[in-house]
Amino acid sequence: MVDTRRRVKLYVLNDERQWDDRGTGHVSSAYVERLKGMSLLVRAESDGSLLLESKIQPDTAYQKQQETLIVWSEADNYDLALSFQEKAGCDEIWEKICQVQGKDPSVDITQDIIEESEEERFEEIPDAAPPIELPPCELSKLEEISELFSSVLLSPVRREKLAIAIENDNYIKNLLELFHMCEDLENLEGLRHIYEIFKSIFLLNKNALLELMFSDDIIMDVIGCLEYDPNQPQPIRHREYLNTKANFKEVIPITNIELLHKIHQTYRVQYIQDVVLPTPSVFEENMLSTLSSFIFFNKVEIVSMIQDDDKFLPELFALLTDEATDDGKRKELVFFLKEYCTFAQTFQNRDGFFKMLSNLGILPALEVILAMDDADVRQAAIDIFAHIVEYSPSMVREFILQEANTQDDEVILMNLVIEQMICDPDTELGGAVQLMGLIRILIDPENMLATVNQKTEKTEFLSFFYKHCMHVLTAPLLANTTDDVPCKDDYQTSQLLSLILELLSFCVEHHTYHIKNYIINKDFLRRVLILMKSRHTFLVLSVVRFVRRIIGMKDEFYNRYIIKGQLFLPVVNAFQANGDRYNLLNSAILEMFEFIRMEDVKSLITHLIETHYGVFEKVDYVQTFKVLKLKYEQQQDRLNDKPILDNSIHQAAILHNSRFRRDPRSLEEEEEIWFEQEDEPEDGEAIVPVADMLKNKMEADLDHISKIIDGKKGHNDLDNKDVYSNTTSSTRPSNPLVNSNRTSSPPATPIPTKVASPPSPGLTPNSITRKTGIVGLVDYPDEDSDEDENDDDNSPPSKRVRLTP
Repeated sequence: MVDTRRRVKLYVLNDERQWDDRGTGHVSSAYVERLKGMSLLVRAESDGSLLLESKIQPDTAYQKQQETLIVWSEADNYDLALSFQEKAGCDEIWEKICQVQGKDPSVDITQDIIEESEEERFEEIPDAAPPIELPPCELSKLEEISELFSSVLLSPVRREKLAIAIENDNYIKNLLELFHMCEDLENLEGLRHIYEIFKSIFLLNKNALLELMFSDDIIMDVIGCLEYDPNQPQPIRHREYLNTKANFKEVIPITNIELLHKIHQTYRVQYIQDVVLPTPSVFEENMLSTLSSFIFFNKVEIVSMIQDDDKFLPELFALLTDEATDDGKRKELVFFLKEYCTFAQTFQNRDGFFKMLSNLGILPALEVILAMDDADVRQAAIDIFAHIVEYSPSMVREFILQEANTQDDEVILMNLVIEQMICDPDTELGGAVQLMGLIRILIDPENMLATVNQKTEKTEFLSFFYKHCMHVLTAPLLANTTDDVPCKDDYQTSQLLSLILELLSFCVEHHTYHIKNYIINKDFLRRVLILMKSRHTFLVLSVVRFVRRIIGMKDEFYNRYIIKGQLFLPVVNAFQANGDRYNLLNSAILEMFEFIRMEDVKSLITHLIETHYGVFEKVDYVQTFKVLKLKYEQQQDRLNDKPILDNSIHQAAILHNSRFRRDPRSLEEEEEIWFEQEDEPEDGEAIVPVADMLKNKMEADLDHISKIIDGKKGHNDLDNKDVYSNTTSSTRPSNPLVNSNRTSSPPATPIPTKVASPPSPGLTPNSITRKTGIVGLVDYPDEDSDEDENDDDNSPPSKRVRLTP
C-alpha cells in the first residue's frame, strides 16, 4: 500500500505572486554530503525524479500553516511550500526542521521574518527592538489602537512585533467584544475605528492571524467589523447578504464534514478579498499575499477531497446525463461542475484531474448540456469546454473522431460548438469570439505536433472536419450571398461573417490542401467577394484580408482560379469607389497589389495590367501601378525576344556540348508561357497549341544551326554539303530536344565535341564529313550509348542510328 503520510505537493511562488504546482511526490529528510547538512528531499511519485533538494538552514524562517502546510523562503522572491496530504506527515517533517534549528516544535514559525527595504537596511537589529505594548481593549482607547496599528505598517520589524503581540494577548477576540458593544450602543465613531483596526490586521500579512479571524465562530463578526468603512456614507450589509441571499446548495449531498467546512470558509474568505476589503493600493497589494495564498491552498484541498471521493463525481455525471433529471437540477449540476473546473485551473499539474473527467464522460455530458435551451447553462458548458480544450485539444479531437462513426453530423460535438458560435444571441458576439478561438485551437496543425501519432491525427481530423463540419461553418456566409448583394447586412450578421472569414483565413494559411480544394471546387471566393458590397467597412476589410491571404500563398492554382473567374473585379471596383480617401480599405488593397509587385507574380501582374490598368492608370500617389506596368512591359519584351535569345543559347549549347542539353530555366519559361495563355480565347482569336509553338521554335533553331555550319564551311572554303541540305522543314523532327537538356553556360572558346540525336520516324540522316578544323556531327562510341538516357521509357533502348559519311 502506498504511504500517504509523507505525500506532498510542491509549490513555488511565481512573479505574479501565484503558487505554481511543481508536482506531487514524497518528502523525506536526510543528510546530503554535497550540501553539507540535513536537507528536505521531494521525489516525484510518477518517476522518482528529484523535485526538491533544500538544505535546512539554521537562520531560515519556516512557517507551519493550516496544520498541513510548511512555507519558507530560500532566496529573494523565491518562496516554497509543501502541502501534505496528512497532518501526521506535516508534523513529522516540522519536528525535523525544528530539531535542526534548535526550536520547540510547538511554534508555528521558527524565526522572526525580516523584510527590509533599502531605507531600512541600517535600522535597529530586530532582536534589540523593544516589543510593542498594546493599549487595553476599551472603548476610550479605540482611536489610540487604530493609530498604533496604522503607524507600524511602514516598518517590517514593527509589523512583526505587532503581529506577535496580537496573537499572544488574544487581542482579536477582545476587539470583537468591543465591536458588539459599539453596535449595541450604535457608536458609529467607534465602529469606524474598529474597521481601520481590522483592515490594518489584514495588512500585517500574517497567516496565524488570518487563521484566527477565519475560524467558524468569529469570521462573520470580522466581516461585520468591515461593514463600517469611513469612506462610505452608510454601512454595507455584508452579513445580511451572506446569511440570506448567498444560499449554499448541495447539488449532491456532501457527507464529508471537513469538506463542507472548507467550502464555506473558502467562499467567505473569497468574498472578503473580492468584495469586503477595498481595492488595495500598489503599496498594500504585496501586503495581502498571504490572504491569496490562504484561498489558493483551500481550493487545492477542496479539489483533492472531491477527487478522492469515490461516489461524488460518478453520481454527479450520472445525474447530468440522465434524461429524467429536470432542467433546474441539471442547471445546478452544471454550475457546480464549472466552479470545480475553475478551481482546478489554479494547478499547473492537471493531468490526473482532466484524465479523471474524461474517464467520467465529461465530453458526452457537454453535448447534452449544449443542446439545452437555457442560455446560462450553455454558457457554463462553453466555459467548461474551454478549460478542456486549452488543456488538451488532442483529447477533444480523439473523442470527436470516435463519435463521428456513430453520430449524425448534426449532433457531433464539433458541429454543436460551431452552431453555438453561429447562434450567439449577444449583439457583440462575445461568446462567438470565445468559441472561434476554441475551434481555431482544435483545427490548428501546430498543436497536433505534440501527439504521438501526429500524422494520423492531422490527416484524419482535417479530413473529418472538411467532410462533416466545414459546410456548417460556411452555411451563414453562403446563405447571405445567394444574390449579387448581401441578403442581410445588419451589424450582428456582419460581425459573425467577419469572424467566419477570420477562421477561414487561418485555414488558408494552415490547411493548404484541404481548403484549396474547397475554395476552388465550390467557387467559394466568388461568394465571399459579394460581401465587398456590404455597408460595413470592417466586413469589407475582412474580405480583403481573406483574398490577401490566398494571394500570399503564391500558389499558381489559386492565381489561375482568380484570373479565370475575373475575381479581382470586386476588389478593383471597391478601390475605385473609395477614390483618393486615405483609409484602412485603401491601404489594405494597395498593400495587396504591392505584394504582387514585390513577389513578381507574373500571371497576376499580366492579368491586372491587361484587364484593370484603366482604373490604375490615374493613381499617382503611389508608384505601385507604374512599376507593375513596367514589369508587365519587360515581361512582354522578354517573350517577344525569346526566339532570338533562344537561338543564341542553342548555338552556344551546340558548340559547348553537342548533346543538346536543356537548361532547367527553359522549362520554367515554357511553363510561364503556358500559364500566361488564356484558357478561353477571345472571339476570332486563333489558338496556337503549345506543342505547335515549340515545334516552330525548334524548326527555327535548326535553321539557325544550319546557317552557322554553312558559314563555317564557306569560311574554310570546303565543299561539304549542309547537314540538312536534303531535309525540308516538313521532314525535320518536330521536337528533337524534347528529352534532352541544354547547357546553361557555354565556354568562352568552342570545343569540338560529339553529338548524336535519335532520328524521328521517316528521317534519313545525311552524310556528315569530318575534317580537321571542321565542327560536325559524329556518332558516340557504343560504350557511351546509355549515358543521359531517359529512364522513363521501360522498353529497352534501340541502338542509335549511325550518321555515316
